[in-house]
Amino acid sequence: MTTQKMCPIAHGANTEISENPIAWWPKSLNLDILHQHDQKTNPMGASFNYRNELKKLDVQALKDDMLALFTTSQDWWPADWGHYGGLMIRMAWHSAGTYRIADGRGGAGTGNQRFAPLNSWPDNTNLDKARRFLWPIKKKYGNSISWADLMVFAGTMAYESMGLKTYGFSFGREDIWHPEKDIYWGSEKEWLQKSNGKGSRYSGERDLVNPLAAVMMGLIYVNPEGVDGNPDPLKTAQDIRVTFARMAMNDEETVALTAGGHTVGKAHGNGHVTHLGPPPEGATLDEQGLGWMNHQERGIGNNTVTSGLEGAWTTEPTKWDNGYFRMLLNHEWRLTKSPAGAWQYEPIHIKEEDKPVDSEDSSIRHMPMMTDADIAMKMDPEYRKIAERFSKDQAYFSETFGRAWYKLTHRDMGPKARYFGPDVPKENLIWQDPIPTGSTNFKIDQIITALKESGLSMSDLVTTAWDSARTYRGSDKRGGANGARICLAPQLNWLGNEPPRLARVLQVYKKISAEYGISIADTIVLAGNYAIEQAAKAGGVDIKVPFTAGRGDATVDMTDIESFAVLEPVADGFRNWLKEDYAVTPEELLLDRAQLMGLTAQEMTVLIGGMRVLGTNYDNTKHGVFTDKIGVLCNDFFVNLTDMNYSWQATGRNSYSIVDRHSGNTKWIATRVDLVFGSNSILRSYAEVYAQDDHQVKFIEDFVATWAKVMNADRFDVIDSLKGST
Repeated sequence: MTTQKMCPIAHGANTEISENPIAWWPKSLNLDILHQHDQKTNPMGASFNYRNELKKLDVQALKDDMLALFTTSQDWWPADWGHYGGLMIRMAWHSAGTYRIADGRGGAGTGNQRFAPLNSWPDNTNLDKARRFLWPIKKKYGNSISWADLMVFAGTMAYESMGLKTYGFSFGREDIWHPEKDIYWGSEKEWLQKSNGKGSRYSGERDLVNPLAAVMMGLIYVNPEGVDGNPDPLKTAQDIRVTFARMAMNDEETVALTAGGHTVGKAHGNGHVTHLGPPPEGATLDEQGLGWMNHQERGIGNNTVTSGLEGAWTTEPTKWDNGYFRMLLNHEWRLTKSPAGAWQYEPIHIKEEDKPVDSEDSSIRHMPMMTDADIAMKMDPEYRKIAERFSKDQAYFSETFGRAWYKLTHRDMGPKARYFGPDVPKENLIWQDPIPTGSTNFKIDQIITALKESGLSMSDLVTTAWDSARTYRGSDKRGGANGARICLAPQLNWLGNEPPRLARVLQVYKKISAEYGISIADTIVLAGNYAIEQAAKAGGVDIKVPFTAGRGDATVDMTDIESFAVLEPVADGFRNWLKEDYAVTPEELLLDRAQLMGLTAQEMTVLIGGMRVLGTNYDNTKHGVFTDKIGVLCNDFFVNLTDMNYSWQATGRNSYSIVDRHSGNTKWIATRVDLVFGSNSILRSYAEVYAQDDHQVKFIEDFVATWAKVMNADRFDVIDSLKGST
């Protein structure tokens, strides 16, 4: 007979189902991605300014403390060869390595590795120990360094401590306080699911679905044992090339990063995988956030099990040298298995003195090892050429790796204007999307007069400003109106920008820019603001749209055309446009765009309502234009959407007729994106607010505020000044 009492809480402790409507109604539009990172989850408060806190950081003292930490081995988790550098590098690498170019999500910029699912990924086994080692430093320096910065800084300093002259480092990554649930890591329902299984991320011969970069759920890159765990270096090379390309790396950077990552440290697989406990998110309370604990055998030091592979790659694993290439290229390798049963390679013939010593007992030497990915560097013809060059030129290898490591750990930070600290390199790099500072020495009145006389419509002005600004991605801080890259390839030719219309508008803007000394970027934004002010005035409200000059115009030489191609929109619900008919619904594509732009559900709603009545639809279509006053900023979209005098009839997969119940005549036509604001309970609640008779002014004020947010999303100088930083 049990003595356990029933739970006093009626719904029980597990509220995943009861509090998540999607579990009950899976076809309901899930708005959670627009609500994450609410201020309520942030313990620092709304007034906290990380950039101001960074000014208090004693960087040299931090470096000294970090270097001391690396060589202070602790009994509860001993350091390999007395140096934690390899562990810290892997932590930083896996923090940054989740970045992918397709949607800019992932990366080290938020400290997301602290939370599920990343903190419990199989590929991140035992990185919880690395973060725990950093706690005394985080505790000491407090607000002056974020977890996100600290993790990457630890890996960079680890390389410095082992002899590499790193390229540089920037602080400035702000922590989040809740998992980034908007990131799609794959459809698999189990860790390390093979690519031939149900729900695979592959199709065709070996086509990896966008936006994913890793080959398996729970891996950062590729499977070190081979494709689906089957050793085949040439097949693995194909996976490596795709995966690293989707992380913005070319072949040379890929070889440099692979070799540089394996020049130091070791893999751990000297034990039984089955003896490991659950990962952090599944561990018991007494483990206090640590996972993969081994309570059946020693399970630490040289008996640790992490990846399952076992051994070091080089003779001196705590020294930055050319040992990786000497070992890889100067030996023949045969397939074997680690003590934990993982596929790996060992040299057929090797001198005793070339073997690395045991990580705890220097009197013992072990066989070095290589993964299938390492052997790919030798077997793939293109990778082999690069490896041969690196092997003959240590200085070139070190420089290339240093730059690639810097790119890996900073790629998601956005423009260089966001970088901070004494070690930020002076060089402007093409992948940082450089933009010159624009002039502020012009008279706005003259620009407005020129716009009035230009012959361009209000729709032209608003649409061009929107198309320029909508490219901004908060995920990796790329895109936006600053730089006026809408004037350059590839954006100039994107279908979603209506190239013929855009060319006509830009011809006028370039003339205004040349005559009055204002950048084209500022002209684009100012023109859109002016049009909205006129539309608001027509709606009975005099209002100024905030404008801050200073945007610059990027040049062709400042633009990596290939890397900007991934920013091309395939849909824009705000302009009621789809490039193609997709399996994903238009409203889901709208959410993705809104989240990348940093919009809340309320901001998305008010923008849709305003854009519709302003007549900004793609190709001037009338879908969702629920007004007879096109060009007037008013709340007609919401008024008519919520009017029960109309009925709604599906006429196609993405087409609906809005029918007058009394006459039976079709009054308007709509798309799914339009009607979701009436069908979804949350979005309807916002729509009803803006449809109220007493909220015409509120609608205009909220639209203007949100419009200004979109136009300034990439103005980090303006945003920082608003926060009180300098």
